[in-house]
Amino acid sequence: MKVTKIGNVYQLTFLPGFFPVNCYVIEEGSSLTLIDTGLPNSYKGIVKIINNIGKPLKNIMLTHAHGDHVGSLVELKNQFPDIPISVSERDSRLLRGDTSIDKDEPQAPIKGGIPKDINLVPEQLLREGDQIGSLVVITTPGHTPGSISFFYTRDQAVIAGDALQTRGGIAVSGQIRPFFPFPAMATWHKETALESVKKIKALQPRLLAVGHGEMIENPAESIQLAIDQAEKKLVTN
Repeated sequence: MKVTKIGNVYQLTFLPGFFPVNCYVIEEGSSLTLIDTGLPNSYKGIVKIINNIGKPLKNIMLTHAHGDHVGSLVELKNQFPDIPISVSERDSRLLRGDTSIDKDEPQAPIKGGIPKDINLVPEQLLREGDQIGSLVVITTPGHTPGSISFFYTRDQAVIAGDALQTRGGIAVSGQIRPFFPFPAMATWHKETALESVKKIKALQPRLLAVGHGEMIENPAESIQLAIDQAEKKLVTN
């Protein structure tokens, strides 16, 4: 596990040299919030970092319900039974294995690793504008129908899940990067993903933190590059 800290954001990267999967520990004044839970064995490293920081964990929040973001959820809930789990109302269905599409959504199949053995009921179902501590919920569908990002107001940071990737080059979800194509392969709807990234850019974050790849400080130009590339490819296709 590799740990990178910028401001009050700790990025925990598992399998950094092969298939980097990130989750994040956000340091509030007197407590910690965990965003995403990584792979099935990631809980060991997550617990270690929480113990090292020395503040109590207060929330577990999910950007979306793919297996590489909820892999340690059950084990962490076993270790922290009183800590609430939060996920978007829409992706709570995906968390329990429901891959159905609503009539008013783009009629494309949901892709990626879908959880099969998570028998947990999230305590909090999140919608646009909800706020937990210093984290504001931003709905950013596209990678999955219920993908969300979190705007961390203390550091002006966006924790974007798989709305974007930076591994293999920055890209909007759904746009193939040959050296790391997996987020694109697991994306539900490219056009919706592009609109979500435009929404992220409008927040003018000082820090971009994603599910796969390094964090980017002052990311405006990088995000615009990803938008331009996605728009060009979607037009030509």
